[in-house]
Amino acid sequence: MSLLDRIGQKLLFSFDPETAHGMSIAALRCGLPVASPPMRDARLMVSLCGLDFPNPLGMAAGYDKNAEVPDALLKLGFGFAEVGTLTPLPQPGNPKPRIFRLTADEAVINRLGFNNEGHAAAEKRLAARKGREGIVGVNIGANKDSADRIGDYERGVTRFAAYASYLTVNISSPNTPGLRNMQAREQLGELLSRVMAARATAPAQPPVFLKIAPDLVEAELEDIAAEVAEKKIDGLIVSNTTLSRAGLRSASLAGEAGGLSGKPLFERSTAVLARMRKLLGPDMAIIGVGGVNSTETALEKIRAGADLVQLYTGMIYAGPSLPGHIVAGMARFADRERLKSIRELRDTACERWAARPIS
Repeated sequence: MSLLDRIGQKLLFSFDPETAHGMSIAALRCGLPVASPPMRDARLMVSLCGLDFPNPLGMAAGYDKNAEVPDALLKLGFGFAEVGTLTPLPQPGNPKPRIFRLTADEAVINRLGFNNEGHAAAEKRLAARKGREGIVGVNIGANKDSADRIGDYERGVTRFAAYASYLTVNISSPNTPGLRNMQAREQLGELLSRVMAARATAPAQPPVFLKIAPDLVEAELEDIAAEVAEKKIDGLIVSNTTLSRAGLRSASLAGEAGGLSGKPLFERSTAVLARMRKLLGPDMAIIGVGGVNSTETALEKIRAGADLVQLYTGMIYAGPSLPGHIVAGMARFADRERLKSIRELRDTACERWAARPIS
């Protein structure tokens, strides 16, 4: 971490996590922090689902919930950014406090509950940036009190298809009661059928990704893989936050309800990623998320089977220079290993990771 990042972190950590998050969004809106131009290296480019990613590192959903700063995030060095989760109607989310820093674990527990300004506000911002360069995904969800949650996803597809480089169907947050039940095969089959039908009639047809939880057993992973293949979903994002608290050092906060992200999620999420790669085969697009906080952890996701990787919590602890450092580290790795493409690394550790326990 640079001196400037350390100073910035000390300042932000003097505020409660949600206030600090808002301050970081405000800083990006104002053009801060100033970063070096994103590195361009042909060996790091990834062509996937008809999109040409300048590098395989992206900002995960959950940070820019209202599509306020996707272009500012891209300037930090990310190859793509994902905004949301967006629900049709604005909603405040769960009561505060609802974000907790587990500093000793380089982790966060959150129970935000899809707090966002709704479709209309985000659509206005995304429409204003239409035509700009840069890959921006849109993560869609359902309102907590919706009478038709699948209908909420259909509305998200219809509303954002024209503006999204890709769409992510998020049914894996643990903070909306009953949402994860949609990962069960019967509900998932109906959801994916209706989502793909909505895309077919939308003004544009961006790729559709499904974001799953890491807290799934083998049979559930097999059911998800079968439905994803049958419904011809374009890709998978593995994974969201976990309900597990295994091995945490921050005992005073471990009992807080919500999803755990950050360093402790790396092994579980990477093992699930490798299993899904084996179940879905070499042609399915997979984005690996969970515990990415360095060049090595990003590369290990690729070794385990990811085409692309995302981070969020890692930047809380390492600062806004992290994406640039990771991408530069990937370029150095390509030099050292004499790679023609980062793609050469994919799946080289898939068998090893798939053999690890996930319970």
